[in-house]
Order: sequence, then C-alpha cells, then structure tokens
Amino acid sequence: MQAFTVHKGLVAPMDRANVDTDAIMPKQFLKSIARTGFGPNLFDEWRYLDRGEPGQDPAARKPNPDFVLNQPRYAGASVLLARENFGCGSSREHAPWALQQYGFRAILAPSFADIFFNNCFKNGVLPIVLPESQVARLFDEVAAFPGYTLTVDLPRQVIVKPDGSELPFDVQPFRKYCLVNGFDDIGLTLRHADKIRAFEAERLARMPWLDQRLVG
Repeated sequence: MQAFTVHKGLVAPMDRANVDTDAIMPKQFLKSIARTGFGPNLFDEWRYLDRGEPGQDPAARKPNPDFVLNQPRYAGASVLLARENFGCGSSREHAPWALQQYGFRAILAPSFADIFFNNCFKNGVLPIVLPESQVARLFDEVAAFPGYTLTVDLPRQVIVKPDGSELPFDVQPFRKYCLVNGFDDIGLTLRHADKIRAFEAERLARMPWLDQRLVG
C-alpha cells in the first residue's frame, strides 16, 4: 500500500450529499476478480453519457461535460471535497479502489459511512472529517479560486490552506501508523515474517506428517 505522509494536491468539489458506493463504482464493474483497473470507471454513470460496461475503451465513450471531474480546471485533482455521509450504501471495497486508482489520496467531508471510512484506510486513501462549516467554506474557496490546492500533513494532522492557515483534524493513532508506513492488513502481518517462519519450522519438526503431499 502506498504510504501517506504529506500530500499537496488540487481540490475537486463533489457538491452532493449521501454519495453512495454504487455511484462511486457501479455494480456492473464488480465482476472483475482483479484489484486494478477501476479508475476509468469512477463515478461512471455521472462521468459519461452512455452506459459503461467492463472492458470498454474510455476514449471511445461520451463524457458528460457538466460533471465536475470532466471540467478542465479539475484535471489531475487528488483531493476530493465532499458533503455529508459520503460513501453510504453497500460495503463494496471497489469504491476506495476506484478513488485511489483515479488519483485521489484524500477525501474531506463532514461525515462518512462507517464501512467506507474503514476501507479507505486499508487502501491508502485518507478520509478526513471536518466540521460542516469548514467544509462549506472550502467549497466557496474552491469555486472562487481556480487551481485551488491543499496540503494534507498527516504526521502533524493538519490541512494547510493556500494562505498558510491550518485546519486540524483527528485520526485514530493505529490508522495513522498504518498509513504513514504504508501498511495494509497483509503488510502488518508480514512485519512478523521471521516469527511466522520460525513457528512453521518448529511445528513441522514436531509434526512432520504435515509436510506429506497428496500424489494424484
């Protein structure tokens, strides 16, 4: 998993409340057994005027010019500004996969759905809860200033605005530790690889029959 320490990025505003995971990653794209390739279909039903299906060439499709991520001023955005209850609906982990693979590293909102919130941390995306008044002010500033960027400093737990002012945020210490070090669940387990190998060797010495192989 990609580590997250300090990230500076262009902000894109998603000015909708209760954005659910089916809107973030529509159900027809859940057929894939891989964990990659979801970025082109992020917000698919909003980004395109035609219906998307797995395996389509995005360059051959009809983009919706009114959708925020299709507007040139937000090209390359890596910080998503959202409204309350972002990521509600089903628990599909494909939603944070798509956001991360599109290029978003952080999401700022007044509130998130619990399972989506947890899945973001497990996939290298930092979801930040801010007071609704601060989020509303950020929406106004993003609209007023093209090229609006924010710096998200996870070790210091602050968001630095273009004028140098800072917005503090909370994050659970263990989640912060995992993100700063780039540890997903597998990475956390592999920290103990030497102990795991030692245990397996000791167990095999005591129970050698466990190493027997079935011959077809």
